[in-house]
Amino acid sequence: MKKILLIEDNQEVRENTSEILALANYEVVTAENGKKGVELAIQEKPDLIICDIMMPELDGYGVLHILSSKTETAAIPFIFLTAKAEKNDFRKGMNSGADDYITKPFDDTELLNAIEIRLRKNNLLKKYEANPNSLDEFIRDAGQLLDLKDLGKDKKIKVFKKKMEIFSEGDLPTSMFMVKSGSVKVFKSHAGGKDLITNLYKINDFFGFESILENTPYAVSAIALEDSELVIIPKHDFLALVNASSAVSRIFISLLCQKVKEKENQLLNLAYNSVRQRTAEALLKVYKLKEADKKLSLSRDDLARMVGTASESVIRVLSDFKEERAIDIETGKIIIIQPDKLERIVRWNIARD
Repeated sequence: MKKILLIEDNQEVRENTSEILALANYEVVTAENGKKGVELAIQEKPDLIICDIMMPELDGYGVLHILSSKTETAAIPFIFLTAKAEKNDFRKGMNSGADDYITKPFDDTELLNAIEIRLRKNNLLKKYEANPNSLDEFIRDAGQLLDLKDLGKDKKIKVFKKKMEIFSEGDLPTSMFMVKSGSVKVFKSHAGGKDLITNLYKINDFFGFESILENTPYAVSAIALEDSELVIIPKHDFLALVNASSAVSRIFISLLCQKVKEKENQLLNLAYNSVRQRTAEALLKVYKLKEADKKLSLSRDDLARMVGTASESVIRVLSDFKEERAIDIETGKIIIIQPDKLERIVRWNIARD
């Protein structure tokens, strides 16, 4: 049973609203003023808070400000309930971080629908908080989750031939991208003319949004690894998604932090892992990209750019892996035979069997 905290100074409204919620099978906790409401929110950890605005001791805006600043209550959906229906009051409430705003008088259905929608959205958002690796899934679902009907209405699908440039380091970002088919490599160029591949993207992956968030030119370049179809989503659509609610922004930031950790681990591996370990790791990454057919058509030069070493060194390691029966090479394409062996190499840099 979901628990709802109702903060309302008017006894008649508080009792009537509490009765409606109880009949709808919600557990109801009530508070007669804002100060008591804050105490109960911290103590009870409700699934949702309904709060009047004009109250003695502490008004609704103050309640929301305090609870939003506390880690244990910041994620609780918050609905303002008030007789003030002026546009500026609505804007102030939503700008303060409220999830919804219901004006009195209201009917039972309006209130219950608002509660049901907020609880459902919060449950879906919690799924992403529990899985910090789900950034791409989160972006795909969030538009529907927030009922942003116009999100992506201006999106376009464009075909990029193999080795065709998608964007270049230094370009100003106007769009983010989703891989509909094919695959994409993203790389960073060095002043000496060498490139380091920083990521590979497969079907349903999103990329190119970091620079939009930072409002800076692209720090990397992107090229199609093979003939690919990309969905191009305009910058304004992406920003509408990120700014749609405080809950979305919070989860998006946590997911991006996970991406930062991945980049830090990549730099650590480049600094301390052997070429053998880094090659095994790169092969596994491409293997996941092309798992359907198991044959990797990545060039030796591109593989070397992922590993961060010379092509000759990668070729020697591939020869070793073939002798160890971890991989096979057929007409220039790499076939992963024992991915578990490559995983062990990444972890322990094991000697040949």
